[in-house]
Amino acid sequence: MIITDIFNIDETSGVPKYRQLINSVCHALEQGILNKGDKLASVNQICSAFFLSRDTVLLAFNELRSRGMVISVPGKGYYIDRTDLKFDRQIFLLFDELNVFKEDLYTSFLSHLDDRTIVDIYFHHFNYQVYKELIAAAAGKYSAYIIMPATFNNSIDIIRQLQADKVYILDRMKSDLADYPVIYQDFEQDVYDGMIAGKELFCKYKKLIMVFPGGKEPDERVTGFNRFCRETGMEGVIIRSVEKRNVQKGEAYLVVSDRNLVRIVKNVAAMNLQLGEDVGLVSFNDTMLKEVVAGGITTISTDFIQMGKDLSDMILNHVRQKVRNPSRLILRKSL
Repeated sequence: MIITDIFNIDETSGVPKYRQLINSVCHALEQGILNKGDKLASVNQICSAFFLSRDTVLLAFNELRSRGMVISVPGKGYYIDRTDLKFDRQIFLLFDELNVFKEDLYTSFLSHLDDRTIVDIYFHHFNYQVYKELIAAAAGKYSAYIIMPATFNNSIDIIRQLQADKVYILDRMKSDLADYPVIYQDFEQDVYDGMIAGKELFCKYKKLIMVFPGGKEPDERVTGFNRFCRETGMEGVIIRSVEKRNVQKGEAYLVVSDRNLVRIVKNVAAMNLQLGEDVGLVSFNDTMLKEVVAGGITTISTDFIQMGKDLSDMILNHVRQKVRNPSRLILRKSL
């Protein structure tokens, strides 16, 4: 049987729409409307019926899969595989935002958990008030709390609302949260080590330019860049955007924003220059798309797949330690 009418979306509700999709399935299971082997509506059908993005629907389906409630059959769709809604472990996961590499982290995390674990994922979008409210609302309701504080400093009073031995910090090391276990990126050292690994290639260029918009980005990347330039004697410049800049032969760019990455690729082509020869280009945070854009974009990237795996190991095995996530320079045609 194909189930097409169990989903309900309330546009006026404060509950995220992906969560409403999950709740719809859970409610249908509780009411006996869904049974093992039933086929759910397709991603496209749900998107069309409720004017949702594919990312929203896939986020819901991925969580349902992580709970063991549904299975996906390639080329056929999603099917109910489990009707028992009781779980041994409930995890609160608070990300700053969802993007391609965070999705890799999340998918890796889910894939390494057991089917007795449920994960509720939320996003604060770098809004401090939302960050505070989500943590306060979750206090006392979960067996583990994974918090990505991002740019927020001095949030210890907020985190203290949660049971200390259930808290895990993710992505950034914060001095006020030093008592909690953490999997973190060392942004300064990662940039420096990546540039040292590609030193011979960087030295082909006359000028190194980091395009750093600031804001939500970690300032430590600038520190690592300046450290490399200072120690090698290379000219290094920090700019905020390349929107009104024409690239020049002999320049190598390190870009945080994918928007600026695209601008440079287009600018290089418009100037009849050769990317990887006349102009160098390095991006941060590797994705599958960067493997193919302009013949391949060199990246300095942490291993988000490993981060997800280590995070699941921490949760499942009750490990409480500080782990620096591995990062490396991935060389491709653009440098």
